[in-house]
Amino acid sequence: MIAVLRQTRTFDPAVRLLFVNQLTINLGFYMLMPYLAAHLSDGLGMAAWSVGLVLGVRNLSQQGMFLAGGALADRLGYKPLIVAGCALRTAGFGALAVAQSLPVLIAASAATGLAGALFNPAVRAYLAAGAGERRVEAFAVFNAYYQAGILLGPLVGIALTGVSFRLTCVVAALLFAVLTLVQLRHLPDRAGGAAGAGRERGQFRTVLANRPFWLFALAMTGSYVLSFQVYLALPLAAGSTLVTTALFVVSALVALAGQLRITEWCKRYWPRERCLVAGLALMGGAFLLPVAPGGVAGLLLCAAVLAVANAVLYPYEMDTVVALSGDRWVATHYGLYNTVCGIGITLGNLGTGALLDVTGWSPVPWLVLCAVGLACAGAVGALLRGGRLVPAAAG
Repeated sequence: MIAVLRQTRTFDPAVRLLFVNQLTINLGFYMLMPYLAAHLSDGLGMAAWSVGLVLGVRNLSQQGMFLAGGALADRLGYKPLIVAGCALRTAGFGALAVAQSLPVLIAASAATGLAGALFNPAVRAYLAAGAGERRVEAFAVFNAYYQAGILLGPLVGIALTGVSFRLTCVVAALLFAVLTLVQLRHLPDRAGGAAGAGRERGQFRTVLANRPFWLFALAMTGSYVLSFQVYLALPLAAGSTLVTTALFVVSALVALAGQLRITEWCKRYWPRERCLVAGLALMGGAFLLPVAPGGVAGLLLCAAVLAVANAVLYPYEMDTVVALSGDRWVATHYGLYNTVCGIGITLGNLGTGALLDVTGWSPVPWLVLCAVGLACAGAVGALLRGGRLVPAAAG
C-alpha cells in the first residue's frame, strides 16, 4: 500500500481525488450491500421472492442505465454526474435505513443502482482525461483503491451490522454525503467527451457505429463472467462463510500488493496487445486450480490467480476503451461497455448456474469456465492480428 500511496502523489489533485472517491464509494457500498439480503429476510421477514426483487431492481437500474449515465456525462460534464450519483446514493442508503414496505425498498434500491450508473462512466472518463498519457498507470492505481474499498467495506459493515443494520445504512449514507460535498468543493469542472465529436446529435450514432469498440466489448464480455465467479461458483463450492470471506480477502490483498508491480512489469516487457491476451488466458487458466486436488486451497489459489489476471488486464482494458473511442464521447463508450458486459454477466451466471445444477461439482463447470477464458483470449488475439481493433479516427 505504501507503493500505491507513493504513486498516488505523482498525479494531479483532481486525479488523486478520484482515487479517494472510488475507495469511499466501494467502502460505503460493500459495508452495506452484502448484508442487505439478510436484513430483508431476517430483519423484515420478507419472502425470498421479494428479497430477490429488491436486489434485482438495484442491479437492473444500474446496468440498464449505464449508457444513459455515460451519455449525460459527455453532454453535461463529468463533475455534475459524479456529484449527482453520490448524492442519489446518499438518499438511497438513507431510505434503506428507514424503509419497511416493499414499494419504498424498491425505490431505495433503484436509487442506489441508478446512482452507480451516473457516476461510474463519468469517473472513468474523467480519470482517463485527467491522467493523459499516464492512463495505464492511473487505472492501475485506481484498481488498487477499488480493491481496498472491497476489502475494507465488509469488515466495517459486519462490525456495524452487529449493532444494527440501520446504523450501517446511516454510516454509509453519511460517507456518500461527505463525498458529495467534498467533490462539489474540490473537484474541478471538466467538460464531457464532445471534443472532436462533431454535432451533438451524432453522439449515439458515433458510438453505436464504432465497430472496433463493439468487437472488443463482445470479446471481453467473457472476462466479466469469469471475474464474477468470485461471487457465484467459488462461494458455492466453498460452502462456508469463513472460506467465502477468505476468497474476497485473498483477492483484494493480491490486487493491493501486486497491482503496481504487475503493471510496471507488463509495461516494461510486453506491449498492450500481449497484456490483454495474457490476462484473459491467465483468467481462464485459474479455473483449472479447483479441478486439481486440494479442496479449499484450490479455491483460494483460483481467487488469487484471478486477481493477478485482473491486475494484468484491467489498466490496459480501460485504456483500450479510450483508444477505441478516438477520444470522442468517452463516457458514453464506457457506459455502453458496462451495459454490454453487464448483460454478459447475467447470461453467464444463468449458464453457470444451470451447468452446476446439471453436473454438480464435477470438473465440467470449471473446465467450461477455463474454456471461456481461453476463447476470449483467442478472440482478442485474432482481432488484434487481423487489425480489427484500430481506434476510431478523431474528427
